[in-house]
Amino acid sequence: MSAILECGKLTKFYGKTAALYGIDLHVESGGIVGLLGPNGSGKSTLIKLAMGMLQPTDGAILVDGKTPSAETKAVTAYLPDANFLPDRMKVREAMAYIKDFFPDFRTERAEEMFARLGIGLDQRIKTLSKGNREKVGLILTMAREAKLYILDEPIAGVDPAARDFILDTVMKNKPEGSTIFLCTHLIADIEPILTHAIFLSRGEVVLDEDAAAFREREGKSLDAYFREVFRW
Repeated sequence: MSAILECGKLTKFYGKTAALYGIDLHVESGGIVGLLGPNGSGKSTLIKLAMGMLQPTDGAILVDGKTPSAETKAVTAYLPDANFLPDRMKVREAMAYIKDFFPDFRTERAEEMFARLGIGLDQRIKTLSKGNREKVGLILTMAREAKLYILDEPIAGVDPAARDFILDTVMKNKPEGSTIFLCTHLIADIEPILTHAIFLSRGEVVLDEDAAAFREREGKSLDAYFREVFRW
């Protein structure tokens, strides 16, 4: 199976501080991968490098076999950890905005999800609750027919019911053969859907393994391991 994301000795410094140091990764297509670690572990830096928003200090990163560029962004659906839609926009306008940039956006699928939530297409973003804003962003991301979905802290700051909706949406709208990269420090909530886990600690990989194989070998959950490794 081909790799959707590869890193070779990937290093990123901010001044004299290393956010990532010598990262080697080979993420195969088709799974739901947890990019896990506490705040400050390098997760967001890795995502921004994959999206071409930052450039490596050293080493290399490839998405779908290519250096991050407009070409790789065309096959990558990215949900940032902050609201990315102008408050004045209506939901309908937000869909058209995404469709203009990404021809793989499935309008009908997005409309179905909005209808299920009871979010009107003529509602403005600024009138929505925080939880519903999060859901709008997720729906617009998952309505694309992408090869790689990168979701940065998609369940942080929302209530348990919203978390259930988000994870259900991720599972039901993942195209066959695509890969989902879930970046979070809330391990217990997403562990049931993960096929692979990558743990970062202070800019280095401390675990890169099939999730089921890890649990069978160690006799513990990823969440339990996380609490052991990152005990303060």
